Amino acid sequence: MGVEGGLKCVKYLLFFFNFIFWLCGLALIVVGIVAQVGLQYPYKIRDASGGPIILIVVGVVIFFIAFFGCCGAWKENYCMVTMFAVLLSLIIIAEIAAAIAGYIFRNKLSAVVQENLTEMISGYNSSTPEFRASVDKLQEDLKCCGVNSSADWRNFRPDRNSVPDSCCVNVTTNCGVGTMTDPTKVHQQGCHDAVVALLKKNIQWVIVAALVIAFLQIMGIVFACLLMRGIRSGYEVM
Repeated sequence: MGVEGGLKCVKYLLFFFNFIFWLCGLALIVVGIVAQVGLQYPYKIRDASGGPIILIVVGVVIFFIAFFGCCGAWKENYCMVTMFAVLLSLIIIAEIAAAIAGYIFRNKLSAVVQENLTEMISGYNSSTPEFRASVDKLQEDLKCCGVNSSADWRNFRPDRNSVPDSCCVNVTTNCGVGTMTDPTKVHQQGCHDAVVALLKKNIQWVIVAALVIAFLQIMGIVFACLLMRGIRSGYEVM
């Protein structure tokens, strides 16, 4: 049995939206991987990587559900379309729960960044060259120094007035020696605010992507229900 008339249009619309939905899932996977690499290497920010991992997982789930929906719509398979609608509804419920959890724990972002940066600075001298390079790159890229200010590096050297060269306005060898409080040579702003601002900026793009995907999900459920109704009613073969 096939669908005809207006329901044929619904069939193709469902296929189209699922194709777009499939691309969105693929995009989430790519964004999640890029964000994960960006946080873990070279910056090595722990705990903040939970977001990218969730993006990757959600992207994989959406990728396969959309593929399932495309096949169901194209073959006009009632069971596949029904399963697609059910799975998509569960995804929306999970996304709502995640949004609520994210809103509740939104204030933890600052604390997580503070804790990570404090550990990075306290372990700088005793860590591996790779780890020190990640801290240096963070400070150079974000043009910051220390956690809250350059004074956080007071235990960096015995003179208690030196910072890593990566804190310098113009990075050169030994430029940070004895210049901790000199604003003309060393960045005085800590990295905490810069990292939080960077993460929040990325979160805004995630929210925009989530809204677009949510719209596609709702449209997908609507078209799936219409197509299910048409298939079940037993229209003539196309």
